Amino acid sequence: MTRERLVLAGAELADEIGFAAVTVSELARRAGVKVPSLYSHVRNSQDLRTGVALLALEDLADRGSAALAGRAGKDALAALANVYRDYAREHPGRYAAAQMPLDTETALGSAGPRHSQMTRAILRGYDLAEPDQTHAVRLLGSVFHGYVSLELTGGFSHSAPDSAESWVRILDALDAMLRAWPPTPER
Repeated sequence: MTRERLVLAGAELADEIGFAAVTVSELARRAGVKVPSLYSHVRNSQDLRTGVALLALEDLADRGSAALAGRAGKDALAALANVYRDYAREHPGRYAAAQMPLDTETALGSAGPRHSQMTRAILRGYDLAEPDQTHAVRLLGSVFHGYVSLELTGGFSHSAPDSAESWVRILDALDAMLRAWPPTPER
């Protein structure tokens, strides 16, 4: 038993029962061991959930980097967006973990900053200067996460057209909006 194995088991548990339900007690019960035997590897349930969040951020960043290789513009935008959407569908508990608020030191040492860097790399193709680039990073993150979260909870399952068609249309709209982004007004 190692911390890495426990975190991975916690990630698998999150995908099965939901990230909020991941506890050291539940992990011990599933593993058929006593809770105290896990405390030499994780301090408490919060530490376990933080480990799952860090694992998810790293996994998402690795997938995003691979998907972006050699792409630019709308192709890169769609590739990164689809990484988030696909990951959320494949690993809903881990995706929820990636949204967990982390303390500043932990966040800065995580793969979280890579997510912002990947988005900024995409935005270089749209020629946005600061502060517009930061606004666009926030916009893209909000749209990606908002859509994926609503889709995961069945928010689009009761009406036509299929949510996959809407997703493509939204990515088209984001691309068009980023190409037409107005210059920052003088203040």
